[in-house]
Amino acid sequence: MFKMGNNNSRFAGIFRSYLLPGLVFQSVIIGGGYGTGREIAEFFLVHGPLGGLLGMLLACAGWSIVLAMAFEFARLTRSYDYRTFFRNLLGPAWPLFEILYLLIALLVLAVLGSAAAEMVSSALEVPGILGTLALLAAVGALAYFGSRVIERALAFWSLLLYGVYAMFLVWVLSKFGEQITGALQSREVIGNWHLDGLRYAAYNLNVLAAVLFVIPHLQTRREAVGAGALAGVIGIVPGIFVFIAMLAQYPQIIDMPVPITSLLQGLNAVWFLLIFQVVLFGSFIETGAGIIHAINERVAGVFAERKLPFPNRLRLGIAIVSLGGAVYLAEQFGIVELIAKGYGYLSYGYIAVVILPLLTLGLFHIVRDRRGNYRLSGT
Repeated sequence: MFKMGNNNSRFAGIFRSYLLPGLVFQSVIIGGGYGTGREIAEFFLVHGPLGGLLGMLLACAGWSIVLAMAFEFARLTRSYDYRTFFRNLLGPAWPLFEILYLLIALLVLAVLGSAAAEMVSSALEVPGILGTLALLAAVGALAYFGSRVIERALAFWSLLLYGVYAMFLVWVLSKFGEQITGALQSREVIGNWHLDGLRYAAYNLNVLAAVLFVIPHLQTRREAVGAGALAGVIGIVPGIFVFIAMLAQYPQIIDMPVPITSLLQGLNAVWFLLIFQVVLFGSFIETGAGIIHAINERVAGVFAERKLPFPNRLRLGIAIVSLGGAVYLAEQFGIVELIAKGYGYLSYGYIAVVILPLLTLGLFHIVRDRRGNYRLSGT
């Protein structure tokens, strides 16, 4: 029994140090990254089967490199919210990141609200507002209970999502394997796949802000770098599952508004469609909760500096205002379309404000700090 207890404790330690950050990263990224397949079509499949796959691998490498450096920089500087992180990285220019983050957050939250409304309305034939309210209630509940509950919820749902997406891929391969094999054998490469791979990786790195709250689990440089490298892989694998499945209907699937729905209809299984929709709705909750929790942790950092408690009801209030406000602005002023037109510029903004500083200033700080290979006290 004693040995079993030690083994369980060791596994829990490895899970928290190496896998949890990646699972949280994947959980938050899916809603705006590849949940519906639309982003996969726009950034990758347009470059052909081989070109798209190369673009996804490039995005994975970019995530792994940047997250490895970001996690270690956060560990060394004890930066567990994005305000502290970018104050340490950018100094007085740190508000540039907050502007970019809030713009992306506004867009993603608005899209999530609209997608939730459409999904619930189509599946249950009820007013779409009920879907938005359900999303708001679930995200608000997670925000209210704070980091520990969010950490466990995101990790659990990420593992569940992996299982469902793997089942989905196996099923599509068994039914449309010849079409998928034929598409891959064409080795078609169209356009600048590398540019879209970098842009996709860049704008999705706004999720970094939502992962910082689990960095206290990382106590050594090996853990931080290892967790960051694994996070890139954990984050992209379900997206690759979706990409390969979409090859079953290539190239016509590129123009479909919700490619995942088309694939599910092709399987002709109502029960699996319902399961997948539940999991996908849960991914919307994950993404919304992660984005808003990053904002809550930023506000909590200000409260901590002033030695004031940060009440849970304020966490709930920020969640309601953020998600509800984003949906309202999207419907009233078309702000989603406005920001979406500037998506490319936001991607380049992340390269300038996040990636380049991490690869230069952040790397310099990491290399200079000789304590990196040792356990830091108090972490």
